[in-house]
Amino acid sequence: MRFGNQDYINLLWLIIPMTAFFIWSYKKKKQLVQIFVSKLLVPRLLDPLYWKQVKIDNILTIFALFFLILALAQPRWGFYWKDLQQKGVDIVIALDVSSSMLAEDIKPNRLERAKHKIVDLLNMLEGDRIGLVAFAGTSYLQCPLTLDYSAVQIFLNAIDTKLISVKGTAIGHAIRTSVKAFNTQDTRSRAIILITDGEDHTGDAIRSANWAKENETKIFVIGIGSTIGAPIPKSEPDVSGFKKDKGGEVILTKLDEPTLQTIALQTGGSYVRSVSGDVDLQKTYRESIKHKVERKEIKTERKRVWKERFQWMIFAALFCLTAKYVRKGLPRSRN
Repeated sequence: MRFGNQDYINLLWLIIPMTAFFIWSYKKKKQLVQIFVSKLLVPRLLDPLYWKQVKIDNILTIFALFFLILALAQPRWGFYWKDLQQKGVDIVIALDVSSSMLAEDIKPNRLERAKHKIVDLLNMLEGDRIGLVAFAGTSYLQCPLTLDYSAVQIFLNAIDTKLISVKGTAIGHAIRTSVKAFNTQDTRSRAIILITDGEDHTGDAIRSANWAKENETKIFVIGIGSTIGAPIPKSEPDVSGFKKDKGGEVILTKLDEPTLQTIALQTGGSYVRSVSGDVDLQKTYRESIKHKVERKEIKTERKRVWKERFQWMIFAALFCLTAKYVRKGLPRSRN
């Protein structure tokens, strides 16, 4: 036997003081009758079975309370198997980890802000599978599609700009790696969330976006950074300052919105720029992905469902109370 509300079982302790009260009350009544009523009058005033009836009434009351408490605890025994279907969307997050993501035009920097946003997204997911791709000059699948969001966060925490040694920002390669992470047998319910500053150094981002469209994959882009540009801090330990070009000028990294908007438009996705808070994530997931991408069956599992039996306890309690009050209405025989 199992209980749905285990805490109510503790109320069974109330039966002990109630039983003690009934015993005390029974003895007290007998003492009062012996003190104030003559022995010769007792048979005339009280039914010969009166004291036995009091005992039975008290026992029925105690059992009624016992069954009512069990009903509150929701006893369950016996079970059946139920097939549960979980529907959702397959989402691959492609995260830019190039050195330009160290720019601090968004605090604390672009990469850390992006990672915070992914954590926000994980907290918003509703039964969707999630995967993670990291990219700079090339791209790698860091975490395959999974429903284990805590595992995704472990991989996410390990990501930094030193993860990929190949310099640059290969958005096209990242898109292709992301598309390949999906199940090739099912082209429904595919979405890529591309988080980047948009500085594509390979020039094939648009061509890869068209290939994603051919594979029925929508790309939803979150642009990280500002359009006016920001210097890139040096990543070497104990070295301050910003990166410079060969001419000694400080390199400015700018958000390339036109490219990112084109990628989103060509695949039927959407584009938003990262702002304070998680408004852009709400737009991307709740207002875009959930409305534009078909949900499919992600997982089917069999669950053991225990049968509720509280109604039997209620019936038993009502039976005890009914028996108590019906007995009071029955005619009593007198000698």
